[in-house]
Amino acid sequence: MCLAVPAKITRLEDSGLGTVDYLGTEVKANFSLVPQAKMGDWVIIHAGFAISVMDAKEARETLQLFRELAESS
Repeated sequence: MCLAVPAKITRLEDSGLGTVDYLGTEVKANFSLVPQAKMGDWVIIHAGFAISVMDAKEARETLQLFRELAESS
């Protein structure tokens, strides 16, 4: 099973590669599947590829749910 965690784009290169921030950890990513993505956007990463862009409100809500889940266990 895969768990998709929202990540914020912190660097985006013309090549379609860049980095995202996963709750304070920077990870390399490929943005070729979401050419509309831009700096500061929130995305879902799977196997190193950004597979969708999400709005900031949805990202914050999802991250809050993950925090609540972690605190309850």
